[in-house]
Amino acid sequence: MLVIPGQPGKDLCDSHLGMTRRDLLRVGGSAFLGVSLGQLLQLKASASSESNAGGPGWNRAKSVILVYLQGGPSHLDLWDPKDNVPDNVRSPYQKISTAVPGVEFTEILPKLAKVIDKATLIRSMSYTPVGLFNHTAAIYQIHTGYTADKVSPSGQLEPPSPKDFPNFGSNIIRLKPPEVPMLPFVMLPRPLQESNVVNKSGTAGFLGRQFDPYYLFPPGDDMEMDKMSKIRIDDLRLRPEVPETRLERRARLRELISNGMPEVDAAVKKYELGKYYETAIDLVVSGRARDAFDLTKESESMRERYGRNTFGQSCLLARRLIEAGTRVVEVIWPKIANSDNHSWDVHVGLTDRMKKQSGPMLDAGLSGLISDLDERGMLEDTLVVAIGEFGRSPQRGVSTSGNSNTDDGRDHWPYCYTALVAGAGARRGFVYGKSDQTGSAPTENPVHPIELLASIYHAVGIDPMTIVYNHLNQPRELVKASPVTAIFS
Repeated sequence: MLVIPGQPGKDLCDSHLGMTRRDLLRVGGSAFLGVSLGQLLQLKASASSESNAGGPGWNRAKSVILVYLQGGPSHLDLWDPKDNVPDNVRSPYQKISTAVPGVEFTEILPKLAKVIDKATLIRSMSYTPVGLFNHTAAIYQIHTGYTADKVSPSGQLEPPSPKDFPNFGSNIIRLKPPEVPMLPFVMLPRPLQESNVVNKSGTAGFLGRQFDPYYLFPPGDDMEMDKMSKIRIDDLRLRPEVPETRLERRARLRELISNGMPEVDAAVKKYELGKYYETAIDLVVSGRARDAFDLTKESESMRERYGRNTFGQSCLLARRLIEAGTRVVEVIWPKIANSDNHSWDVHVGLTDRMKKQSGPMLDAGLSGLISDLDERGMLEDTLVVAIGEFGRSPQRGVSTSGNSNTDDGRDHWPYCYTALVAGAGARRGFVYGKSDQTGSAPTENPVHPIELLASIYHAVGIDPMTIVYNHLNQPRELVKASPVTAIFS
């Protein structure tokens, strides 16, 4: 049956972006009817059929906050504890009840336990690694939806390249730019990093640098808890000797000169420099981003609520940025995965480190973010996703990735772990999927990380199968997966 696709980009902000993979599949077999692809494209431009996308959660999110728990937090010691299991599987922490009947956490998440009725837990995140058993390649997968080229057996990658697949946030801001003069995509408080590979999957890749996030990386090492007080935003502040009127006059002068240079204009037209220049002018003059970065405008009680540490204040800043009009914020766990201090990479020292360091930080920061957004009415259209690149092994002291582990440590485990999703139509007080008795594998509704990525696109009103073109002008889907619509109401 011949199906005429709808208007190009009808479900997107950019109508020029063309058709999705689903459109191509629907028209691909129609040549025998005597209709060429060119004619179909022409028909597509004038047709007005319904969008292919839709369903629960579709286009509910105006903005996205990814709380990226780099290092791989242990699901068994946070939000999926087990009973009646061997001693080397059981969590060293006591179980506690939560606001959702029948759902239990461990004692290190008491604040999150009280607000989990505002969120969905996915206890069946799972994938089988293909060069993804260690951090770097797994990080690339969850951020881009693709497996990187040139992956070593240990899972390490080469440094970032303009040929890389884009970070999901870069795809979102390209297809759905902000509606106000504001930084569209902000990444904080440090880059994605593992070993010497820094910021792999933290760029716009083949989309071009204009879609890179704004990198808010305050100075200081991972152990400095007051890093967010060192934020510098000099590039977003007008110099005292340049008043707003003068800056605006410069912009008008530039426009006048540009109008008199048609040849130069034509040469750079494809780069849309005018649009980016105007956005930069608006951003600086409005002061919107500068004000959003000023955490001193928050009350002391609010700052304490989130936790006076790098992670907590990053979560608070994420709320301020979304409130000011930023489309995507990624909060990266402030400690790289190197198995010490508050890193989630707990090959050693799990019992002490998670209870005294990483656990309380996560508990205050994530619970503060969810409850604060909800109280302000912002959770209605803000999607919050918290996830790591994998979980930890059910058995302590056992090597699963070639790393050594003490009796008080767990190794990498991509076969079963937990993610949290809240806001923008995500079901409240809901558990999707189920892990087995030892937290080793899903027994119901397994969810691949790229399916969760597809769900993020779905929530912001972007068909996950939308086609983009890479550096070789080859068509590629945003992600080759379908959204998990069952987590939305």
